[in-house]
Amino acid sequence: MSIVAVVIAVSVIGWAVTMMLLSLSATRPSGLGVREGRLAACPGTPNCVCSEDEGDSAIAPLTYEGDAAEAWQRLQSVLTRYPRTRLMSVTDDYIHAECTSLLFRFVDDVEFRLDAVEKKIHFRSKSRAGRSDLGVNQARMETIREMFGKR
Repeated sequence: MSIVAVVIAVSVIGWAVTMMLLSLSATRPSGLGVREGRLAACPGTPNCVCSEDEGDSAIAPLTYEGDAAEAWQRLQSVLTRYPRTRLMSVTDDYIHAECTSLLFRFVDDVEFRLDAVEKKIHFRSKSRAGRSDLGVNQARMETIREMFGKR
């Protein structure tokens, strides 16, 4: 084996071990939940989207017609079918789920808040580790939006 191949192999292994350690060191953040009628704002890093934010992290909430309870049940059904997602907390108007990546087991915290008056479901999706998520949180929420829209 050439020295170049050894250096590349060691670099790749080092990177993979670093990613795994970063994943294992990330813990559930404090401050999850609804405060003053809203989900927490994103911290200004590109690893978070929130339907109650403005600016770069803003994303449209889920909308529905008809009964709020039926929409809330439909969302729970979507989340139970979404790959590597665990519902951690479910109430009549709040859901906290954890989504785990396939490769390095990174965990993202995904929260939903039901606004029955406006017929909207607000959400926030944020990575626990790292600064960037390469668009994973936004892509996840758009997929959930698509799944929620199908009956």
